[in-house]
Amino acid sequence: MECCDKKITRVQNLYTLLICSMVMMLLLSIPSKVNAQIFPKEGSKLHYRLVGFSFPRASETEKYTLEIANGNYNSEDSFKGKVIISLTASENRLIAEVPSFGCQYTWRVISVANSVTTTKSELHHFSTNIIPNVDTNISRFRITKNTDKYKDAYVFLDGKRTLNDINGHPIWYLPALPAFNNENLRDLRDLKLSPQGTITFLLNEQAYEINYNGDILWKGPNNGVVSGKIFERYHHEFTRLANGHYMVLGSENVLWKLNPTKDTSLLHNDKIIRDSSNTIKQKIEFGTLIEYDEKGNVVWRWKSSEYFKGSDLSHRKTANGMFDIDTHENSFFYDEKAKVIYISFRNISSVLKIKYPEGKVLNTYGSIYMPHVTTNSNDLFCYQHSCRHSQNGYLYLFDNNSCNAGASPKIVIIQEPKSEKEKIKRVWEYECNVDGKPATIQEDDKLTRGGNVIELPDSSLFVSMCSKYSAVFIVNRDKKILWSGVPENWNQGQNKWNATIQYRASIINNRKDLENLIWNGISN
Repeated sequence: MECCDKKITRVQNLYTLLICSMVMMLLLSIPSKVNAQIFPKEGSKLHYRLVGFSFPRASETEKYTLEIANGNYNSEDSFKGKVIISLTASENRLIAEVPSFGCQYTWRVISVANSVTTTKSELHHFSTNIIPNVDTNISRFRITKNTDKYKDAYVFLDGKRTLNDINGHPIWYLPALPAFNNENLRDLRDLKLSPQGTITFLLNEQAYEINYNGDILWKGPNNGVVSGKIFERYHHEFTRLANGHYMVLGSENVLWKLNPTKDTSLLHNDKIIRDSSNTIKQKIEFGTLIEYDEKGNVVWRWKSSEYFKGSDLSHRKTANGMFDIDTHENSFFYDEKAKVIYISFRNISSVLKIKYPEGKVLNTYGSIYMPHVTTNSNDLFCYQHSCRHSQNGYLYLFDNNSCNAGASPKIVIIQEPKSEKEKIKRVWEYECNVDGKPATIQEDDKLTRGGNVIELPDSSLFVSMCSKYSAVFIVNRDKKILWSGVPENWNQGQNKWNATIQYRASIINNRKDLENLIWNGISN
């Protein structure tokens, strides 16, 4: 019996030793987890000035005080006299704006319990990088009308690759991505906030989703499954849907059989193909609209070629008697609640309304306009961009209004017909200007690109003008400008500021959405 008791004791001791070892391993793992909570990480080089600070939670702490010094310091004495920012919070994270790009910063956290300082963290360090687009000596977002109403709003400018506060100050820029450096990001388009608190954009015919820190979260497959070619050639608009899926415009080249008796001498040679039977086919670029799930699988697609081949478009003729242009899709809007998609076709000044997921075209808005054809007429819009659906049921868009020299770009709101007997009609419009002067389209501006409109919660309209002007403004339904600005670059040779060419701008409406973007991807 005594021997048995000794065996039990030995087993108990081994068991106790095993438990103690496991506890020690757990305790040893705690510091690494605590350290993982510290953000920005030691020595980080950030591409933003609005910084989310995260640090370990201290027990029984009533408040935390974040102190930030301008410079790199490693001792208490050198640090405490250089503090430029001191903020207090009840939680172990907060957001602070450091003053400049291209600077070094040192920070620490002081924990306070029962109104007594309990702990001071070690000193941490980070720096902010700088690129020309955030160097205020050569790049600026000149605000021409200030506002207090939208003081918590922030604006993405794809021409500058930046996020700016409502006063024009840059607080974030798109960092270099793998295989791209900061010098070849010139084709950036559609930079905007997603419903999931991430950032989406198009770059060099590829679709990206990143977080605030610049980590790539999703990238379009771009594998030609829909186009039938090597790539999908993404362009113009890329949107993450509320259900988590992704929708993007793509392109495909389609051979269109032509009447061999027609004169093809005015067409570009690279568009004409003759087969062995002398059948003439013309290479036309059409658009695709592709929906992907989170894993990159195609879950839905729509091809404009499949619709237009059987539409009246094939009977429209240019001066040489041929259909020799592409329709040029330049935007889409998916009304997820109504299950309807609107697609804008610039070159034929038309918007198609499509039933989802059937793909059936429910209606076509705007008479087809084609260059050099005087018989075409469209009193709704011409070379439009950014068709969207308003919260009270109207269709609205940015009208480049490029059909006639001397015309001005407009924002147009259209009421769709409610029955077959009704006609579509324009119910509101606003003629755009820059610095209070009319922004007129000249004869050589017929292919003016870009422009977009976003309805705000108060029904005002956030507008980014076409690439010729690039002005950005907010106008209410009484046609009063509430806020405006012009992105500009300094031209050393001309010794003046010139408007920055951009395709679109977008807006973050409120502080909550901004904070959600900043904290997305940062662990607590």
